[in-house]
Amino acid sequence: MITVDLVDHMGNDLRVANAARVSFSKESKWDLVPSGEESGIPFVTLCNTKLSERDTKLIYYLARHGHWSPFSHCFLTFRIKAPLFVARQLAKHQVGLAWNEVSRRYVDSDPEFYKPDGWRKRAENVKQGSGDILRDKEHLNAAYAAFVGRALGTYQGLLDQGVAPEMARMVLPQSMMTEWYWSGSLYAFARVVRQRLDPHAQRETQDVAELIDTECGKAFPISWKALMEKRHDRP
Repeated sequence: MITVDLVDHMGNDLRVANAARVSFSKESKWDLVPSGEESGIPFVTLCNTKLSERDTKLIYYLARHGHWSPFSHCFLTFRIKAPLFVARQLAKHQVGLAWNEVSRRYVDSDPEFYKPDGWRKRAENVKQGSGDILRDKEHLNAAYAAFVGRALGTYQGLLDQGVAPEMARMVLPQSMMTEWYWSGSLYAFARVVRQRLDPHAQRETQDVAELIDTECGKAFPISWKALMEKRHDRP
């Protein structure tokens, strides 16, 4: 099962706005909004905060005109679990990102393998990609399970005979699950998500991108919406 967990993040929508406003030696504050509690309690203890309309419009302006640097002062760290073939596609994204992954040079516990929900047809009109789901999948599931079983048995046999984990791992297939820490700027993850949510991207990498998309939207609701909207319409 593919999972994406947000470990933590640094910054907020206001930081994006202030990273831009520092060019003019300016700084914005949060707007204070009454929380709706009973009267008689000091107002400052009853307020929530929201981004001002002025700063919201600024963020959309930055995104619309490709001013990327203010979005690079906010950061996120994810722990992601996905098949090896997905990880290798995503590892191609380098700029503004850092990656640390489980190493089978050091880990020799039984690996976990990805099990697809269905088997897709080969795409007819392109060299890569896939088409509709094949209906008859039971024999495909059986063949896949048999192959994974043989690979795992060979791996364990090599370890039992004293082969180093860094060599025994060569028999493990690309469907093996791996985990990694992935950290980077908000703008860097926006590039990842925009590219990997493209309909032509592999379905499994889209699954990872969708989960990252959800977490970034929670942590940076205004900035992320501005970065993700194709037209970057004004709010």
